[in-house]
Amino acid sequence: MSCGSRHPIAADGDGQQTKGKTDYPRLADAPEQVEPDGTTILVGDPKAPVTVRLYEDPRCPYCREFETTGGGPVLTKWVLRHKVKVDYTMASFLDPRLGGNGSKKAVNALRAAVASGKFAEYHAVLYQNQPSEEVDGFSNTRLLELAGKVTGLRSPSFDTAVTSMKYQDFVDSAEKVFAAAGHYNGHEGPGTPIAEIDGYRIPVEYSGLLYKPDLFDQYLTKVISAVA
Repeated sequence: MSCGSRHPIAADGDGQQTKGKTDYPRLADAPEQVEPDGTTILVGDPKAPVTVRLYEDPRCPYCREFETTGGGPVLTKWVLRHKVKVDYTMASFLDPRLGGNGSKKAVNALRAAVASGKFAEYHAVLYQNQPSEEVDGFSNTRLLELAGKVTGLRSPSFDTAVTSMKYQDFVDSAEKVFAAAGHYNGHEGPGTPIAEIDGYRIPVEYSGLLYKPDLFDQYLTKVISAVA
């Protein structure tokens, strides 16, 4: 497979969903920034007690499944409650494997969205409208069209950043970080999505957890409760 894989779940748990006030009304209200390492994009309260690191490629269908029907909506819930912050490393390894440059263009556009505080919203839109993995569908025209679905994102500076690949250095550096991180804890090589929770990387044989929102929620609830 060209990106990740969906391994069977080997996990259980009886954690209860933590109830409480939603601190950020919407994901659009959660802070976001490029971290000092220059390749990580942080979404959420920087002081949140739990950190989830995600390695994703915009063209990866398993990432789309995670973000749309798997653990992604669960992460959003905890980000809104100030309990979790998410560190994203956006990879582009599928371009040389499949042909084209859609991943690179999408990662560049996502980096451009940080300047407007719209990364999280745009990130969600791109996965909701992801083309087939084999189709190099993230063209500049399509990326700008999808940016129009995010209120306040389109602007002359954003559009120019997308069409000129302003953040090519960021794209290349993030891919190098991802490639270096790929071989670890049961992973035979770079693949996406990869998730680390407070530094613990979910092994390949347990990766099915990422696609089952109830179990992923139970797992995060236990981690959050342990550090509360």
